[in-house]
Amino acid sequence: MIAELSGKLSRIGPDFAIVNVGGVGYKVYAPVSVIADLPGAGGAVRFFTFTYVKEDILALYGFSDLDQQTVFELLLTVSGVGPKVALNILSVLPVENLVDAIATDDHHALVRIPGIGPKTAQRIVLELKEKTAELAWTKRVERRARPTERDILADVVEGLIGLGYARNDARGAAERAAQTVPDMTNTAAIVREALKLLNVR
Repeated sequence: MIAELSGKLSRIGPDFAIVNVGGVGYKVYAPVSVIADLPGAGGAVRFFTFTYVKEDILALYGFSDLDQQTVFELLLTVSGVGPKVALNILSVLPVENLVDAIATDDHHALVRIPGIGPKTAQRIVLELKEKTAELAWTKRVERRARPTERDILADVVEGLIGLGYARNDARGAAERAAQTVPDMTNTAAIVREALKLLNVR
């Protein structure tokens, strides 16, 4: 069984990527969200993979992280859910949202996904609620641990005050700098931009 696959991206399709590994091209099916994040042709890629074998079918399914792969495999244990439907689910709902929907009996979130009817949604919730409970709890802990924008701005302001700037000036510069930095979690980048604004005054 192929557990991981690393190589160069040859080309992509709507729901697959061709990965060149040592001159051999592997067709890897993946959620649309994963396909959308791939680099251009020739770029280095890595997939966590699941090898699907059934009668005359042999296919590789790839994921960006182990949580995606774990949930995909769990979905396949549900009656009426095959690889295509499981990919549809992970293409529409990130793992965090999916396990939350299962934990809270949110059938409506699942029914909106192509290929999922009310009965299948009920089976997914019923059969996977216990199996995904630990993952759902872990995702909630991770979410609570993420700093909010307010926390980050507060840290930037305090850092600028520590450098000798007045609180009002520091706050104004931090807020303006945050609007120009693509990644709001990059505190260092916001501080650098804020210092530039303060130094041109």
